[in-house]
Amino acid sequence: MTKNWLAAGALALTVGMTATASYAQTTTVPGEQVGLATGAPLPEGIYALNTFLYRSNENVAPGSVDVAVNIPVLVWSTPLVPLGGRIELLVAPPTVFAFGKNGGPNGSRDLSINVGTFVGGIWAFDLGNNFGVSLLGGVYLNELNAGRGVLVNNAGTTFATPVLGQLASNTYRMGVAASYTGDGWNLTANLTANIYDSPASFGGGVPGVNVAFPTTRGPFLISDSLNLDLTATKKFGKFEIGAIGYGTYNFDVSQFSLAAGNRGNFSVGGLIGYDFGPVTAQAWVATTVVNAVRRADTVEGWFRLIVPLYSPTPVAAAPAPIVRKY
Repeated sequence: MTKNWLAAGALALTVGMTATASYAQTTTVPGEQVGLATGAPLPEGIYALNTFLYRSNENVAPGSVDVAVNIPVLVWSTPLVPLGGRIELLVAPPTVFAFGKNGGPNGSRDLSINVGTFVGGIWAFDLGNNFGVSLLGGVYLNELNAGRGVLVNNAGTTFATPVLGQLASNTYRMGVAASYTGDGWNLTANLTANIYDSPASFGGGVPGVNVAFPTTRGPFLISDSLNLDLTATKKFGKFEIGAIGYGTYNFDVSQFSLAAGNRGNFSVGGLIGYDFGPVTAQAWVATTVVNAVRRADTVEGWFRLIVPLYSPTPVAAAPAPIVRKY
Protein backbone atom coordinates (compact mmCIF):
# COMPACT_ATOMS: atom_id res chain seq x y z
CA MET A 1 0.00 0.00 0.00
CA THR A 2 1.59 3.26 -1.09
CA LYS A 3 1.27 6.47 0.86
CA ASN A 4 -1.49 7.52 -1.54
CA TRP A 5 -3.54 4.44 -0.72
CA LEU A 6 -2.91 4.95 2.96
CA ALA A 7 -4.18 8.50 2.59
CA ALA A 8 -7.18 7.53 0.51
CA GLY A 9 -9.32 7.68 3.62
CA ALA A 10 -8.08 11.11 4.50
CA LEU A 11 -11.06 11.47 6.81
CA ALA A 12 -13.29 8.97 8.54
CA LEU A 13 -16.05 10.70 10.46
CA THR A 14 -17.92 9.20 13.35
CA VAL A 15 -19.49 9.78 16.71
CA GLY A 16 -19.56 7.73 19.86
CA MET A 17 -22.39 6.99 22.27
CA THR A 18 -23.12 5.40 25.61
CA ALA A 19 -26.21 4.35 27.49
CA THR A 20 -26.25 7.60 29.46
CA ALA A 21 -25.50 11.20 28.65
CA SER A 22 -23.04 11.34 31.57
CA TYR A 23 -20.40 9.60 29.43
CA ALA A 24 -20.20 12.05 26.56
CA GLN A 25 -17.28 12.34 24.22
CA THR A 26 -16.31 14.14 21.05
CA THR A 27 -18.58 13.84 18.05
CA THR A 28 -15.49 12.57 16.23
CA VAL A 29 -14.74 9.20 17.80
CA PRO A 30 -11.12 8.73 18.84
CA GLY A 31 -9.53 6.02 16.71
CA GLU A 32 -11.48 6.67 13.54
CA GLN A 33 -8.39 7.94 11.67
CA VAL A 34 -5.79 5.36 12.68
CA GLY A 35 -4.32 3.43 9.78
CA LEU A 36 -4.62 6.44 7.44
CA ALA A 37 -1.71 8.65 6.40
CA THR A 38 -3.87 11.72 6.92
CA GLY A 39 -0.90 14.07 6.63
CA ALA A 40 -0.12 12.95 3.05
CA PRO A 41 -1.94 14.57 0.10
CA LEU A 42 -4.04 12.39 -2.18
CA PRO A 43 -3.54 12.24 -5.92
CA GLU A 44 -6.31 13.92 -7.88
CA GLY A 45 -9.46 11.80 -8.01
CA ILE A 46 -12.55 10.61 -6.13
CA TYR A 47 -12.36 8.05 -3.33
CA ALA A 48 -14.89 6.20 -1.19
CA LEU A 49 -14.27 4.54 2.12
CA ASN A 50 -16.39 2.96 4.79
CA THR A 51 -15.27 2.56 8.38
CA PHE A 52 -17.22 0.38 10.82
CA LEU A 53 -16.73 0.27 14.59
CA TYR A 54 -18.14 -2.21 17.09
CA ARG A 55 -17.59 -1.33 20.76
CA SER A 56 -18.18 -3.93 23.44
CA ASN A 57 -18.07 -2.98 27.11
CA GLU A 58 -17.85 -5.18 30.18
CA ASN A 59 -20.82 -3.54 31.88
CA VAL A 60 -23.89 -5.80 32.02
CA ALA A 61 -26.07 -3.63 34.30
CA PRO A 62 -29.69 -2.92 33.26
CA GLY A 63 -29.78 -0.77 30.17
CA SER A 64 -26.23 -1.69 29.09
CA VAL A 65 -25.60 -1.62 25.37
CA ASP A 66 -22.89 -2.43 22.89
CA VAL A 67 -22.38 0.21 20.22
CA ALA A 68 -21.65 0.23 16.50
CA VAL A 69 -20.91 3.15 14.21
CA ASN A 70 -20.94 3.14 10.41
CA ILE A 71 -19.20 5.96 8.53
CA PRO A 72 -19.41 6.18 4.74
CA VAL A 73 -17.15 8.92 3.37
CA LEU A 74 -16.76 10.41 -0.09
CA VAL A 75 -13.53 12.31 -0.81
CA TRP A 76 -12.82 14.49 -3.84
CA SER A 77 -9.15 15.30 -4.18
CA THR A 78 -9.40 18.34 -6.42
CA PRO A 79 -6.87 19.64 -8.98
CA LEU A 80 -6.51 22.78 -6.84
CA VAL A 81 -3.08 23.16 -5.18
CA PRO A 82 -2.88 26.71 -3.75
CA LEU A 83 0.59 27.42 -2.32
CA GLY A 84 1.49 23.82 -3.16
CA GLY A 85 -1.15 22.21 -0.94
CA ARG A 86 -3.82 19.88 -2.37
CA ILE A 87 -7.46 20.80 -1.62
CA GLU A 88 -9.60 17.76 -0.73
CA LEU A 89 -13.36 18.03 -0.13
CA LEU A 90 -15.30 15.58 2.02
CA VAL A 91 -18.85 14.58 2.92
CA ALA A 92 -20.00 11.87 5.34
CA PRO A 93 -23.34 10.87 6.97
CA PRO A 94 -22.46 8.69 10.01
CA THR A 95 -24.97 6.47 11.82
CA VAL A 96 -24.76 5.13 15.39
CA PHE A 97 -26.36 1.86 16.53
CA ALA A 98 -26.93 0.48 20.03
CA PHE A 99 -27.63 -3.16 20.86
CA GLY A 100 -29.14 -4.13 24.22
CA LYS A 101 -27.07 -6.65 26.17
CA ASN A 102 -29.77 -8.03 28.48
CA GLY A 103 -33.10 -9.74 28.00
CA GLY A 104 -36.17 -9.27 30.17
CA PRO A 105 -38.00 -6.02 30.96
CA ASN A 106 -34.82 -4.24 32.12
CA GLY A 107 -32.92 -4.93 28.93
CA SER A 108 -32.54 -2.19 26.33
CA ARG A 109 -34.11 -2.20 22.91
CA ASP A 110 -31.88 -1.70 19.89
CA LEU A 111 -31.82 1.75 18.31
CA SER A 112 -30.09 3.83 15.65
CA ILE A 113 -29.24 7.54 15.61
CA ASN A 114 -28.37 9.77 12.67
CA VAL A 115 -25.37 12.01 13.17
CA GLY A 116 -25.37 15.37 11.43
CA THR A 117 -23.85 15.12 7.96
CA PHE A 118 -20.22 16.20 7.94
CA VAL A 119 -18.99 18.62 5.26
CA GLY A 120 -15.44 19.84 5.22
CA GLY A 121 -12.08 20.00 3.53
CA ILE A 122 -8.38 19.25 3.88
CA TRP A 123 -5.38 21.28 2.75
CA ALA A 124 -2.53 18.76 2.41
CA PHE A 125 1.14 19.43 1.62
CA ASP A 126 3.88 17.12 0.37
CA LEU A 127 7.04 18.40 2.10
CA GLY A 128 9.34 16.03 0.27
CA ASN A 129 11.38 13.08 1.56
CA ASN A 130 8.11 11.20 2.27
CA PHE A 131 6.89 13.75 4.83
CA GLY A 132 3.47 15.40 4.62
CA VAL A 133 1.27 17.66 6.73
CA SER A 134 -2.39 18.62 6.44
CA LEU A 135 -4.94 20.99 7.93
CA LEU A 136 -8.62 20.09 8.28
CA GLY A 137 -11.75 22.15 8.79
CA GLY A 138 -15.44 21.33 8.69
CA VAL A 139 -18.71 20.96 10.54
CA TYR A 140 -21.14 18.22 11.53
CA LEU A 141 -24.57 19.68 10.69
CA ASN A 142 -26.23 18.31 13.81
CA GLU A 143 -28.86 21.06 13.94
CA LEU A 144 -29.94 20.14 10.40
CA ASN A 145 -30.34 16.36 10.41
CA ALA A 146 -28.97 14.74 13.58
CA GLY A 147 -30.98 12.71 16.08
CA ARG A 148 -30.67 12.63 19.84
CA GLY A 149 -31.45 9.02 20.76
CA VAL A 150 -34.02 7.70 23.21
CA LEU A 151 -33.10 4.51 25.05
CA VAL A 152 -36.17 2.36 25.79
CA ASN A 153 -36.25 -0.88 27.77
CA ASN A 154 -38.00 -4.03 26.63
CA ALA A 155 -41.00 -3.15 28.80
CA GLY A 156 -41.51 0.05 26.79
CA THR A 157 -40.28 2.52 29.43
CA THR A 158 -37.90 5.33 28.51
CA PHE A 159 -34.95 5.32 30.89
CA ALA A 160 -32.20 7.27 29.11
CA THR A 161 -32.64 10.30 26.90
CA PRO A 162 -31.05 12.01 25.17
CA VAL A 163 -28.40 9.40 24.40
CA LEU A 164 -26.22 11.80 22.40
CA GLY A 165 -26.72 15.18 24.04
CA GLN A 166 -23.66 16.57 22.25
CA LEU A 167 -25.67 16.52 19.01
CA ALA A 168 -27.78 19.42 20.33
CA SER A 169 -25.12 21.65 18.77
CA ASN A 170 -23.39 21.67 15.41
CA THR A 171 -19.87 20.33 15.89
CA TYR A 172 -17.09 22.47 14.45
CA ARG A 173 -14.12 20.28 13.63
CA MET A 174 -10.49 21.32 13.14
CA GLY A 175 -7.45 19.14 12.81
CA VAL A 176 -3.77 18.89 11.97
CA ALA A 177 -1.90 15.76 10.90
CA ALA A 178 1.68 14.79 10.06
CA SER A 179 2.77 11.64 8.22
CA TYR A 180 5.93 9.83 7.16
CA THR A 181 5.33 7.25 4.42
CA GLY A 182 8.78 6.18 3.26
CA ASP A 183 10.01 2.56 2.89
CA GLY A 184 6.53 1.11 3.40
CA TRP A 185 6.02 2.85 6.76
CA ASN A 186 2.99 4.80 7.85
CA LEU A 187 3.95 6.92 10.85
CA THR A 188 1.12 9.36 11.49
CA ALA A 189 -0.04 11.61 14.32
CA ASN A 190 -3.44 13.25 13.99
CA LEU A 191 -4.84 15.85 16.41
CA THR A 192 -8.56 16.67 16.11
CA ALA A 193 -10.53 19.36 17.96
CA ASN A 194 -14.32 19.39 18.37
CA ILE A 195 -15.87 22.77 19.30
CA TYR A 196 -19.52 23.26 20.34
CA ASP A 197 -22.03 26.07 20.81
CA SER A 198 -22.51 25.40 24.51
CA PRO A 199 -24.97 25.45 26.16
CA ALA A 200 -27.17 24.03 23.41
CA SER A 201 -30.72 22.68 23.09
CA PHE A 202 -32.58 20.33 20.75
CA GLY A 203 -35.49 21.81 18.86
CA GLY A 204 -38.99 20.40 19.34
CA GLY A 205 -40.11 17.62 21.63
CA VAL A 206 -39.50 13.89 21.65
CA PRO A 207 -42.64 11.90 20.79
CA GLY A 208 -43.50 9.23 23.34
CA VAL A 209 -40.92 10.28 25.91
CA ASN A 210 -41.77 9.36 29.49
CA VAL A 211 -42.85 12.40 31.56
CA ALA A 212 -40.12 11.47 34.04
CA PHE A 213 -37.68 12.97 31.53
CA PRO A 214 -38.97 16.50 30.87
CA THR A 215 -35.55 18.02 30.10
CA THR A 216 -34.73 16.13 26.92
CA ARG A 217 -34.43 19.38 24.94
CA GLY A 218 -31.68 20.92 27.09
CA PRO A 219 -29.93 23.20 27.51
CA PHE A 220 -26.84 20.97 27.72
CA LEU A 221 -23.32 22.00 28.64
CA ILE A 222 -21.10 20.31 26.04
CA SER A 223 -17.35 20.04 26.56
CA ASP A 224 -14.96 21.05 23.82
CA SER A 225 -12.51 18.19 23.30
CA LEU A 226 -9.32 16.98 21.65
CA ASN A 227 -8.63 13.58 20.07
CA LEU A 228 -5.20 12.11 19.31
CA ASP A 229 -4.88 9.23 16.81
CA LEU A 230 -1.49 7.53 16.38
CA THR A 231 -0.39 5.01 13.72
CA ALA A 232 2.87 3.07 13.29
CA THR A 233 2.50 0.39 10.62
CA LYS A 234 4.79 -1.27 8.06
CA LYS A 235 3.98 -2.69 4.63
CA PHE A 236 5.31 -6.13 3.65
CA GLY A 237 4.29 -6.75 0.07
CA LYS A 238 0.51 -6.44 0.03
CA PHE A 239 0.26 -6.92 3.80
CA GLU A 240 0.34 -4.18 6.43
CA ILE A 241 0.83 -4.66 10.16
CA GLY A 242 1.57 -2.42 13.12
CA ALA A 243 0.49 -0.71 16.32
CA ILE A 244 -2.10 2.00 16.89
CA GLY A 245 -3.23 4.16 19.79
CA TYR A 246 -5.92 6.76 20.31
CA GLY A 247 -7.64 8.77 22.99
CA THR A 248 -9.69 11.83 23.89
CA TYR A 249 -9.39 14.74 26.33
CA ASN A 250 -12.42 16.70 27.58
CA PHE A 251 -11.91 20.27 28.78
CA ASP A 252 -15.13 20.81 30.78
CA VAL A 253 -15.70 18.05 33.34
CA SER A 254 -17.67 20.17 35.80
CA GLN A 255 -20.77 18.86 37.56
CA PHE A 256 -23.31 19.86 34.91
CA SER A 257 -21.25 19.12 31.82
CA LEU A 258 -22.17 16.13 29.63
CA ALA A 259 -18.57 15.02 30.26
CA ALA A 260 -18.87 15.45 34.05
CA GLY A 261 -16.02 13.61 35.76
CA ASN A 262 -14.72 12.20 32.46
CA ARG A 263 -11.42 13.87 31.65
CA GLY A 264 -10.71 11.32 28.92
CA ASN A 265 -9.35 7.91 28.00
CA PHE A 266 -6.73 6.21 25.85
CA SER A 267 -6.67 2.87 24.04
CA VAL A 268 -3.94 0.84 22.31
CA GLY A 269 -4.07 -2.06 19.89
CA GLY A 270 -2.88 -3.59 16.64
CA LEU A 271 -3.78 -3.20 12.97
CA ILE A 272 -3.55 -5.46 9.94
CA GLY A 273 -4.30 -4.58 6.32
CA TYR A 274 -4.23 -6.07 2.84
CA ASP A 275 -4.13 -4.46 -0.59
CA PHE A 276 -6.45 -6.42 -2.90
CA GLY A 277 -5.74 -4.10 -5.82
CA PRO A 278 -9.03 -2.30 -6.49
CA VAL A 279 -9.93 -2.42 -2.79
CA THR A 280 -7.81 -1.99 0.33
CA ALA A 281 -9.02 -3.49 3.62
CA GLN A 282 -7.88 -2.73 7.17
CA ALA A 283 -8.92 -4.15 10.54
CA TRP A 284 -7.81 -3.27 14.05
CA VAL A 285 -8.65 -4.05 17.65
CA ALA A 286 -7.93 -1.91 20.71
CA THR A 287 -8.62 -1.96 24.42
CA THR A 288 -8.75 0.79 27.05
CA VAL A 289 -5.54 1.31 29.03
CA VAL A 290 -6.23 4.74 30.59
CA ASN A 291 -9.65 5.64 31.91
CA ALA A 292 -10.57 8.83 33.74
CA VAL A 293 -13.98 7.63 34.90
CA ARG A 294 -15.12 4.61 36.85
CA ARG A 295 -16.72 2.58 34.11
CA ALA A 296 -16.15 -0.80 32.58
CA ASP A 297 -13.28 -1.03 30.12
CA THR A 298 -14.15 -1.43 26.47
CA VAL A 299 -12.86 -3.47 23.57
CA GLU A 300 -13.28 -1.97 20.12
CA GLY A 301 -13.08 -3.74 16.79
CA TRP A 302 -12.80 -1.74 13.56
CA PHE A 303 -13.00 -2.57 9.86
CA ARG A 304 -12.39 -0.31 6.87
CA LEU A 305 -12.62 -0.54 3.07
CA ILE A 306 -10.97 2.01 0.77
CA VAL A 307 -12.06 2.16 -2.90
CA PRO A 308 -10.80 4.58 -5.56
CA LEU A 309 -13.75 5.57 -7.76
CA TYR A 310 -12.14 7.86 -10.30
CA SER A 311 -8.81 9.30 -11.36
CA PRO A 312 -8.11 11.57 -14.32
CA THR A 313 -7.18 9.68 -17.46
CA PRO A 314 -3.46 10.11 -18.10
CA VAL A 315 -2.77 12.30 -21.09
CA ALA A 316 -1.52 10.19 -23.97
CA ALA A 317 2.02 10.95 -25.01
CA ALA A 318 2.35 12.69 -28.36
CA PRO A 319 3.56 10.30 -31.08
CA ALA A 320 7.21 10.64 -31.92
CA PRO A 321 7.80 12.19 -35.32
CA ILE A 322 8.82 9.85 -38.10
CA VAL A 323 12.31 10.67 -39.26
CA ARG A 324 13.33 9.48 -42.70
CA LYS A 325 16.84 9.34 -43.91
CA TYR A 326 17.38 10.23 -47.53
